[in-house]
Formats: sequence, C-alpha cells, structure tokens
Amino acid sequence: MPPSSASTTDARSSAPSGGVQSLERAFDLLERMADAGGEVGLSELSASSGLPLPTIHRLMRTLVACGYVRQQANRRYALGPRLIRLGESASRLLGTWARPSLARLVEETGETANMALLDGDEVVYVAQVPSKHSMRMFTEVGRRVLPHSTGVGKALLSGAPDDEVRALLARTGMPAATEKTITTPDGFLAALDEVRRTGYAVDDNEQEIGVRCLAVLVPDSPTAAAISISGPAGRVTEAATEKIVPVLHQVAAELSEVLADSGQGTG
Repeated sequence: MPPSSASTTDARSSAPSGGVQSLERAFDLLERMADAGGEVGLSELSASSGLPLPTIHRLMRTLVACGYVRQQANRRYALGPRLIRLGESASRLLGTWARPSLARLVEETGETANMALLDGDEVVYVAQVPSKHSMRMFTEVGRRVLPHSTGVGKALLSGAPDDEVRALLARTGMPAATEKTITTPDGFLAALDEVRRTGYAVDDNEQEIGVRCLAVLVPDSPTAAAISISGPAGRVTEAATEKIVPVLHQVAAELSEVLADSGQGTG
C-alpha cells in the first residue's frame, strides 16, 4: 500500500534529481493523486508537494490536455482515462517479468503460483503458472476479486492502516463466497494482524471450498504486489505450509530484485 502522505512527501522531496524537472514534477503529481484515491484540489497538491500554485496549475493544465488528468465539474481534479491503457500495458509487462519466478515456485512447491495487484478496491491477478498435478487450481489472468476472501488480498492489505481497510470494506461490502469467508471488518482486521505476525496470509477455504492458498507480499515492489500458491486443501496442509512459506518468501525476494532491475534504464 502507498505510504502515508507525510512519509511520501519526505521521500519524494529528498529524491535525487538528474532528469527533466517538469517531468519529475508531473509524475510526482500523478502519484500524489493516486495516493489521494479520488478527487484533489490544486491547493491540496500544492500543500503536499511544496510547489507553488502557478506551477501546479501549469502542470495540471498540460496533464488535462494530454488526457492523463481530468477536471471535474467542481473544478477538482482526478486521474484521467488515458492512464488506463498505460496501466494495462504495465500490468501485462509485470506478469511477463514475474512468470520465471512463478515457474520456480511451482517447481519448488508443486502447486499453482499466482501474482496479484490491488487495483482500486479489487484484487486483480496479473500472472499465473499452473501446477503440473492433474488436480490443480486455475485462476484466469485478469480476474478481479474482492480482497477480503483471498490470501493475496490479505497480504496486500496487511500494510494498510486499519481505517483505510475499514473504508475499503465499507465500499465493497463483504459478501460470503463460502461459509468460511470472513464477513465482518473486525474479523478481517484480526486476520491482518495475524498476517503481520506470521509474515504470510492464508485463504483457508474462504474463496472456494476445498482450496487453500498461501500468500506473501513482494518486498519493495514498485506497486503493491503479492504472490501466492493455491492447491487442494488436502495437499496444502499445515505441515506443507511450514515448507512452502519459506519458499514463497525466497521467491518474493528474488522477484523484487527482478522488478527493480527491470526499472533501471540503460541510459
């Protein structure tokens, strides 16, 4: 999840600069708008970024003209539709980069491996490598699910403040996919505490009866990402969990390095 606005401001203001300043500022504003999660006013952007209002106005006017930002009827600003195409392309690339790591996860655990992101209030699966077992789990790449009933959803939300989690759950509701699904905010927050304590998330028959899933966050990912394995509950037992979780953490760390290397230019 994105850091708080205070820590975000500190990190960005101290970031080294060696490129085109106006581009750096424009992308900074887009990220701040994404962190805000909705509409934002020029004065709010000025306060959080430290940039003067005339500079903010000029940059936003350019972003609106390009379609990356739109101005609402109330004169506040929101992210624009042209970003959707960029996001979809980036998600596909992320899935491509992740596949070798997921393939290794399948080799090590024998179970289907997935990678998922939090997109708005939903979890979206961006990559999968299936198990070689005849009885295996399958989740279509691009599928969207609510986070409260999935292991990856718990992992992705484990770094979020409780009030943000409660707000998300209020927006989505907590429908029961099975009789094991957590359907109360307090129950879900307790599950997130367990994820923080143990370092991994479990979906124990909560999305589908007979299926058990283990998930961990990808550390230092450019966007919050989680990887998981899923398989029949008869195979993904408590005993198997003790062996699988360390492999999940190892592959997540390797994938973090892959994503960091992918983001480096060759300038």
